Amino acid sequence: MTPDHVAHGLRASYALPHATPDLVIAWERGALTPSHPELTALAGVLWCSPGELIGRPRTLREHRVAQGFAPEDVARAVGHEFLAYTRMEESGQWRGTDRQSAVLAELLDLSLPDLVTVTGLEARLADLLRTAARTRWQAYVRPVGRIVPLDRRLLGETLQELHQDYQGQMVATLSWGGGSAAGAASDAGRDFLDRIVDTFWTSLESRTA
Repeated sequence: MTPDHVAHGLRASYALPHATPDLVIAWERGALTPSHPELTALAGVLWCSPGELIGRPRTLREHRVAQGFAPEDVARAVGHEFLAYTRMEESGQWRGTDRQSAVLAELLDLSLPDLVTVTGLEARLADLLRTAARTRWQAYVRPVGRIVPLDRRLLGETLQELHQDYQGQMVATLSWGGGSAAGAASDAGRDFLDRIVDTFWTSLESRTA
């Protein structure tokens, strides 16, 4: 379907008189983001689900859209005022209680990693994991547990593994010798720390599978 065909379908079948080929092209290129009604209509014209159009959701808004909920539906379900909820979507900073977070996770079918991401806690988790890998991991079991509410023994084993992997990688790189060893170790360590959140979830998954 050409942008002209899509725009015509949006106007004729979904009463979106502002839909033009240029608007469709802007959506395709990522220059503009369709609103919830526009995305729902676009999915109808293209005979697919909204979730298929946005790929793997990352933000709170994308998860909501992928599940086909309007913002007022989610706000009502979790017990937030509509405007307060929409501000959270726009800012990426979730301001819900533990109970509201649990309702949100169930409503939007969020995995634990997804919940940590959409509630704006991934950066904090990454900082804790990096410090645990570089220093005494034991001191970070409790802080990580406040973000990832899992069994403390399980979290301890995972942090210990991250610490050992990081330290072992640094030692192995330095053992190459030569003037470039320190720089290579620095690069290897930086790469490990950049990927540490994904490594953390993978390690947890392997322990709970």
